[in-house]
Amino acid sequence: MTVFTGLPILASFGLSFFSWDVISDPQFVGADNYVRMAGDAAVLSSFRVTILMAISVVVLQLALGLGLAVLVNQRRSDVARTFFRTAFYLPLLASTAAVSIFMGYMFDYKFGLINYYLQLVGLSSVPWLTSGFGAFVTIVLVAVWQQVGFTFVLFVAALMSVPKEILEAASIDGAKPWATLIRIKVPLISPTILFAGVVAFINAMQLFDQPYIMTKGGPGTATTTTTIVMYQSAFQNLQFGYGSAISIILLLMILAVTGLQFLAARKWVFYQ
Repeated sequence: MTVFTGLPILASFGLSFFSWDVISDPQFVGADNYVRMAGDAAVLSSFRVTILMAISVVVLQLALGLGLAVLVNQRRSDVARTFFRTAFYLPLLASTAAVSIFMGYMFDYKFGLINYYLQLVGLSSVPWLTSGFGAFVTIVLVAVWQQVGFTFVLFVAALMSVPKEILEAASIDGAKPWATLIRIKVPLISPTILFAGVVAFINAMQLFDQPYIMTKGGPGTATTTTTIVMYQSAFQNLQFGYGSAISIILLLMILAVTGLQFLAARKWVFYQ
């Protein structure tokens, strides 16, 4: 943990105060990289895109994962439960790069399979990856599709751990399924919802493979996330100090939002 996480973070923090292109010697520039970042429209835009994309991914991932878990949990057959758990979890095991390449072909405007079937039913082609809004939505959907299996498995396990005595008492009192879900099951599995939300947010704030492979951050800057700008600054423009400064700000944002999630959780998370 210290070697593979702590030391790289400390090294990036130290490097963020230097100007270094790998070829020449590093030059100490103080806080210039952070000052420059505050006026860099491309970086500020990437933070906006990243936050909007992360919120969209987290909300959809939690809602879809919980909905699927509730439906599967109602199945009485163990075989059916095992089948659905495996089916929804499989995308998570696939390489993100391979999935992104495959989805890029699937959603291609001219040759994609999605538009092919839309045309077969008489609908016009959709610019999935060639319009700003379409590319943003497509990236979010692909990220959710690949990650929802993790959230789904967590929620299935949490729902199965809800005491049957409580559910039977609610049924005897005449509680409807929707009321049972909202007033009993959700509060009882709220610690799992918190954990799933924190993990989903941290992953969503670091989206790189899907937008970089499928759209290269475009069209324009519609899907340019902070990790893409960080990669371009450090490894394409050889501005390792500036790239490190961007990564430190992204880390601080993730830590701040995660801390807010835990503070807010004090009011709605119930531990048995």
